[in-house]
Amino acid sequence: MSTFDSVSHDVIGIGFGPSNLALAIAVREHNERAAQGGPGRVDALFAERQARFGWHRGMLIEGATMQVSFLKDLATMRDPTSEYGFLSYLREQGRLVDFINHKTMFPTRVEFHDYLEWAAARFADRVRYGTTVRALRPVTGENGDVVAVDVVAADGGTVGRARNVVLGMGLRPRLPAGVHVSERVWHNSDLLTRLKTLPELRHQRFVVVGAGQSAAEVAEHLHTTYPHAEVCAVFGRYGYSPADDSAFANRIFDPSAVDDFYDAPEHVKRSLLAYHGNTNYSVVDIDLIDELYRRVYQEKVAGRERLRILNTARVAGIDRLRDGVRVQIDHLSSGDRLPVECDALIFATGYEPADPADLLGELAPLCERDGRGRPRVARDYRLVTAPALRCGIYLQGGTEHTHGLSSSLLSNAAIRAGEILHSVLEHRAAHDLHDGRAPLAAR
Repeated sequence: MSTFDSVSHDVIGIGFGPSNLALAIAVREHNERAAQGGPGRVDALFAERQARFGWHRGMLIEGATMQVSFLKDLATMRDPTSEYGFLSYLREQGRLVDFINHKTMFPTRVEFHDYLEWAAARFADRVRYGTTVRALRPVTGENGDVVAVDVVAADGGTVGRARNVVLGMGLRPRLPAGVHVSERVWHNSDLLTRLKTLPELRHQRFVVVGAGQSAAEVAEHLHTTYPHAEVCAVFGRYGYSPADDSAFANRIFDPSAVDDFYDAPEHVKRSLLAYHGNTNYSVVDIDLIDELYRRVYQEKVAGRERLRILNTARVAGIDRLRDGVRVQIDHLSSGDRLPVECDALIFATGYEPADPADLLGELAPLCERDGRGRPRVARDYRLVTAPALRCGIYLQGGTEHTHGLSSSLLSNAAIRAGEILHSVLEHRAAHDLHDGRAPLAAR
């Protein structure tokens, strides 16, 4: 039996968030067509470290809405007739007419998460939950080329052997240098979870660091949930900046924009990211900005200010107290330092992509990097590798430098999944022709 014949899966996806869930849907719909005489089926398996499906559970704040249209779901942009679209979910839940009458393109985050869980439940037999992947171990063929990988779990067991691996490990919470998570200091990604375990408030005060959508949502949620507590919003800007969600600016998230960005010279890529960063980074929906300003003003009128905006400021130091945290806040304009004692300090300071090198291990030297040390990625999201690495390694996220702002966002998840699947099929067909195997359609 050849090494190829011992491969058990065409694809193993590492991580099972929305991106790889969209890939699972694309694979299943392809296999349904294959059963009716289309090109050969694809066997895909997924490994997820969480015990069950979950996507930013710590920020499922009641009333918070999505920042993308419901039509940018897991499938509709790729196939509007898919049974895995948000409208199919609404129909099955008996809320389709009610949602239409709601006259909105933006469901709540809680409802959209329920949609994601609804879709993920259909793939329970294809996901190994509670499985942390530790490494990719190369499998070599007769000529020494790497033709497959064994996906190794943290417990030493093997998830499976595959000709292609799709890394969809999501984003990691980013904290400022020197800041460490504790009982009283956390990233906003754990907001709701941490609040449930927070001891009784001693200082009746929270400090929220950050100027983006999540920071504003956290400040609003704390201000509403704890009516006797003070909420201090700390950021370096003079005020919250509105997100540019105008029609023309939003075209930066169109599928065709990925082609434009990928083919652009490096200096144009940098310009586009700088020009349109205000569509996604450190910006806030204007309705939320207006609501926070309304609260600040009404509290000034009433003479009791609970929502304090500490602008042009930064956190200069953190001291642990027995019953809270003392935060040293520097006012950048005046140079004054303000010590603030609080019950919890929440950093809404964004995320960063996981570095694929953490998993690649022995494969890392075969994966090319650009002059700035970033992975080189082909248009089909496949890592550019040395010829000796014949199996495919695909990235779902971490490709902003090559594919633009929608790299890890929902906006293009459905299209991206279809492109990755198409690439897998094309490479498999090319491999079969090279080895003289029967073409896909004949199998």
